[in-house]
Amino acid sequence: MEYAHTKSCEEVLEYFNVETDGLSEEQVKTNTEKYGPNELPTEEGKPLWELILEQFDDLLVKILLLAAIISFVLAWFEESEEQVTAFVEPFVILTILICNAVVGVWQEKNAEDAIEALKEYEPEIAKVVRKGQRGVQKIRASLLVPGDIVEISVGDKIPADIRILHIYSTTLRIDQSILTGESVSVIKHTDPIPDPRAVNQDKKNILFSGTNISAGKCKGIAFGTGLNTAIGKIRDEMMETETEKTPLQQKLDEFGTQLSKVITIICICVWAINIGHFNDPAHGGSWMKGAIYYFKIAVALAVAAIPEGLPAVITTCLALGTRRMAKKNAIVRSLPSVETLGCTSVICSDKTGTLTTNQMSVCKMFVFNKVEGADIQTQQFEITGSTYAPEGDVYLGGKKVKTCDYDGLEEMATICAMCNDSSVDYNDTKGVYEKVGEATETALTVLCEKMNFFNTGRSGLNLREQGTVCNHVIQQMWSKEFTLEFSRDRKSMSVYCTPNKPSKIPGGTKMFAKGAPEGLLDRCTHVRVGKDKVPMSPAIKNEILKYTKAYGTGRDTLRCLALATIDAPPRREDMDLEDSRKFIQYETNMTFVGVVGMLDPPRMEVFDSIKNCRKAGIRVIVITGDNKATAEAICRRIGVFGENESTEGMSFTGREFDDLSHEEQRLAVTKSRLFARVEPAHKSKIVEYLQGEGEISAMTGDGVNDAPALKKAEIGIAMGSGTAVAKSASDILHIQVKRLGLQLLFSVANEICYFFVYIMSVLLIYWCKY
Repeated sequence: MEYAHTKSCEEVLEYFNVETDGLSEEQVKTNTEKYGPNELPTEEGKPLWELILEQFDDLLVKILLLAAIISFVLAWFEESEEQVTAFVEPFVILTILICNAVVGVWQEKNAEDAIEALKEYEPEIAKVVRKGQRGVQKIRASLLVPGDIVEISVGDKIPADIRILHIYSTTLRIDQSILTGESVSVIKHTDPIPDPRAVNQDKKNILFSGTNISAGKCKGIAFGTGLNTAIGKIRDEMMETETEKTPLQQKLDEFGTQLSKVITIICICVWAINIGHFNDPAHGGSWMKGAIYYFKIAVALAVAAIPEGLPAVITTCLALGTRRMAKKNAIVRSLPSVETLGCTSVICSDKTGTLTTNQMSVCKMFVFNKVEGADIQTQQFEITGSTYAPEGDVYLGGKKVKTCDYDGLEEMATICAMCNDSSVDYNDTKGVYEKVGEATETALTVLCEKMNFFNTGRSGLNLREQGTVCNHVIQQMWSKEFTLEFSRDRKSMSVYCTPNKPSKIPGGTKMFAKGAPEGLLDRCTHVRVGKDKVPMSPAIKNEILKYTKAYGTGRDTLRCLALATIDAPPRREDMDLEDSRKFIQYETNMTFVGVVGMLDPPRMEVFDSIKNCRKAGIRVIVITGDNKATAEAICRRIGVFGENESTEGMSFTGREFDDLSHEEQRLAVTKSRLFARVEPAHKSKIVEYLQGEGEISAMTGDGVNDAPALKKAEIGIAMGSGTAVAKSASDILHIQVKRLGLQLLFSVANEICYFFVYIMSVLLIYWCKY
C-alpha cells in the first residue's frame, strides 16, 4: 500500500478489507499468493562458469590467452625432440591465467556478502491476530502477509513495515538508527502524516521492518512485506549498484588497450618484413615453413612485450600499503582500494556513529545559586567525556570542581540516578561501555558517575561495577515504587520514591521528574536554590528559557532536559496508575532543580582529520539522516563549517534537494558540505553526481542505510562498530585495536594469496624465457 502513513487507521483497514480481529484463512491464502512470502529473496549469484569467463574479460588477459593457444598449436607441430620444450611456454601462460581466475572468482564470491547480511535483520517470529483463532498467535515471520494485524512489545524485532493502529502503553519508542541514522529513539503515534513525500524519519506512525522497540507496546497492520519494505528497497538498490573501477584499474585498462595496439602493429610488421626470407634454405626452401617460423617469432615477441611482472609489482606495493594501514586499525578488504585512497578528492561521511560516537553525553548543565529579587544567578557547569565510560570531569568557569561543594548538585545527581530506567554495561569482548536502554537516560546515568557527589571510591571494583557504582549508592538510599511513563501530551516522566533511611533523608516521600523544559516549567511553582527553594517568578522562568534556548540553538544545539522534584506528592492510594491521562494531575506543584544539555558528541580525532583533509585538497561532505540543525551544530564543532559561517547554499535537507532541478542538484553537490534528513536513495544519488563530475569519492558509514552508497562509491569505508551490512558492502573496515583478530587475518590472507599467485607466475615466466 503506497503512502500508508498518510491514511487514517480506518482507511488502511478498509484497503485490506480487514477488521481488528484479523484476516480470515482465505484472505491469508489470497494475500500470500498476491504478495509472496515475507522474506528477502536469497541472492542467487552468478553461476561458476560465468564467474570464470568474467576473469578473462580483460584485454591483456585475452592477448595472453591467444598467445598461449597459438603457442600450443605451434608446439603440437614441432619436431619430437623439441616438442616438450615447446609446450613449456603455453603451459606457463595458462598457469598464470588459471591462478588469476581462481583468485578473481574467490574475490567475486565474497563481493555480495552485504546483500546476504541484510537477512540477519529478518525476525523469525511474528505475533498476529487472525479471525477464528483465540488471542494472539505466534507464527513464522515469513508467513506474515499484508493486512495481518500484528502485536509488538519491548524486545521484539519488527517483522514487516507496519502502520500503527493502537498504542497500549503510555509511550512507544523505536530504535531505527540502523535504517535512518537518527541518534536517539523515536516516539511514535497513530495520527496520519499528511505529507505524501515525507522521509522515513518523519513517518512517526510507521514501524519499519528490522528495527527494534525500545519501550512500549502496540498493535498495527502490516502493509509492506518482503521486498516491499524500507529495508527491501535498500536491498534492491544494492542489487542495482555496479561497483566502479578504481583509477588504477582504469589506467591499466587504458594501458592494455594501447599496448595491444602497439604489439599487434609491431608483430604484423615483423612478420611482413620477413616475407622475403620465407624461402630461405634454412627453412628447407619451403615457403610455408618460413611463414610459420617467422609467425612463431612474432608470437614470441608479443608474449615478451606483455609485462607479466607488472601485476606482481602492483600487488606487492598494495600489499605493503595494507600492512601499513592495518597498523592504523584499517582492514583492507579489496587491494585496489589502497590505491584509490591516494586519488580521493571528496569524502562523503555519515554523521551518527562515524563522525560522532553515537553515544549521547551530557556536556552542559545549570542550577540556581542565588535568587534575591532582581539578582538571579546561575551556575553553568561543563562536563567532559564523550562516551558511556565513567570518564570525565565537571568544570565551572573553566576550573575543575568537586560537585560535593555545590548543594544544588546533590538533587541533580539523585534525579539522574532515580528518574531513570536505563544503565550502562561493560562489554568485555569489545572493551567498551554500552548503553542498556534509552540513550538519553544512559547519558544521565553516566553524568551521575562523573559528578560522583558522594566521593565514592572505585578502587578494587571491576570495570562493570565502576560504570554504575555512584548510581548504586544513590539507589540504595531510595526505593522506587513506580514510574509515571513519558507521554507526548505532558512531555515528561516521573518516579515515586520513598527513602530507605528516613532519619537521614529529610522530607520523606518524593517524586523525581524529568522532561522537556517547556513541558515542566508551567507546572513548577518553586525553584531549588542550594538546599532551599523559592517561588517561581516570571523573571526566573525567563532566565531558564533564555539558557535553554541558548543550549538548543547556535553552535551547541543540545537536547535539553529539565529536572524537577515534587516534595509533597499525592498519596499512592489516591493515584490512578492505569489512566495515563491523569498523570499530569500528579506532576504539579513541582520544584525546578536544573537543566542538562546533551548531544551525540563528535569523536576526538575528527576535527584534526577534517583539517588535514582540507590541507590535502579533499572536500568533506557530511550526509546524515539526522535533524538539520543538529547536523549543522556538529559540523561547526568538527570544522566543516566555521563558527559563524553562513550555511546558505551549502546545507540541504533531503526534501530541499529533491525540490531542486537536475542542474541545481548537480551544482548543490559540487558546492555543499552537508545533506541532512536524507534517505539511502539520496546518498547514492549524491555519489552518482560526484562521479559524473569526475570526482573520486570515498563514502564512510556504519548503518544499513549507508550500504548502497558504500557499494556505489569508488571506495567504501565502514566503521567496525557498525552493522554487518555496511561492513560487507565496504572496501575498507576501520576498527578498534582490540578487535583486529580475524579481520586482520582475512586481510593478510587476501594479500598473501595475490602475492603468491603473481610471484609464482613471474618466476615461471622468467624460468621459461631464460
